[in-house]
Amino acid sequence: MWNMFLSSELSEAIDTDELAESVDLSKFGWSSIQNWFAENSQGIVNLIVKIIIAIIVILIAIRVIRFVRKLIRKAMEKAGFEKGVVQFLDSTIKIVLYIILFLAVINQFGVQTTSIVAILGSAGLTIGLALQGSLSNFAGGVLILVLKPFKVGDYIVEDTHKNEGVVKEITIFYTKLTTVDHRTVVIPNGTLANTSLTNVTHQDERQLDLEVGISYDADLRKAKEIIRSVAEGIEGRVADKDVTIFVKELAASSVNIGVRVWIPADDYWTLRWQLLEDIKLALDDNGIEIPYQQVDVKIKK
Repeated sequence: MWNMFLSSELSEAIDTDELAESVDLSKFGWSSIQNWFAENSQGIVNLIVKIIIAIIVILIAIRVIRFVRKLIRKAMEKAGFEKGVVQFLDSTIKIVLYIILFLAVINQFGVQTTSIVAILGSAGLTIGLALQGSLSNFAGGVLILVLKPFKVGDYIVEDTHKNEGVVKEITIFYTKLTTVDHRTVVIPNGTLANTSLTNVTHQDERQLDLEVGISYDADLRKAKEIIRSVAEGIEGRVADKDVTIFVKELAASSVNIGVRVWIPADDYWTLRWQLLEDIKLALDDNGIEIPYQQVDVKIKK
C-alpha cells in the first residue's frame, strides 16, 4: 500500500507533458541543425574561404622562403663568409621567416598579432624559463661564430663527454659532427661554448709522436738509425722539418725510443698507421727484437 501511494503521488507531482515542454526535445532534431546552418551559412562560407586562402598563402610562402634563403646563402658565399656563419644565419633566417608566416596566417582568422605580443610579454618570465636552454644554445652559437674555436671541416673532441668528429654543420641551436664510422653526433651549442674542447685540425701541420720499444739486448744505436731512416723516408711528411729520434724511457722490459715526425694534419691517421707498420717490418728485417712485457723471477736458496 505504501509503495502504491508513493507511486501515485510521484505520478501526480511529475507531469510528463510539462517535462517535455521544459526540455523541448525538438531543439535537438535534424531540422534545428539545418536551421543553424541556414542562419550561419555566411559565416561558414567565410571560414572555408579563409582556410583555403591560408593554405594557398602557406604553400606559396614556403616556396618564397626557400627562394629567399637560397639567394641569401649564395650572396653570403659570394661575399666570402665562412661555411659555419652561412649555416647559422640561414637557420636563423628560416625560423624568423616562418614566425612571420605564422603571424600572417593567424591574422587572417581575426587574431590580432598585437594581442599575441601582449600575451607573450605578460608571460615573458615563464617563457624565458621554458626556453632557457634554447636561448643558451643560441648564445653559444653566436659565441662560436665570433670567437671561432672551430669551423666547419675541423675535427674536434668535446672533452666533457668525449664526443668527437668532423664539424659538418653549425645551426642556430646545435652543432653536428660526423664520426670516423659515419655517425652523426648532435651537440648543443651551449655545451660547446661553455666546456673545453680540442681542435685537432686547427693547424695545417701536426706532430706525430710515437713510442717504439726494443729489447735491452738489442743494439740501441743501430735501432735508432733504422727508425730514423724509416721515418725520414715516409711519403707525405713535412720535409722541411727535422725528424727527432731519442731514448724516451728505460722501461721494465724494454728500451722505449721516441719518434717525432711532422705531417699534414689531414693525413695524421694514414701516416701514423703506415709508419708503425714500416718500423715494425724494418726492425724485424734487421733482427732487432720488440719485446713483450715480461718479469724475471729469481729464487734464492
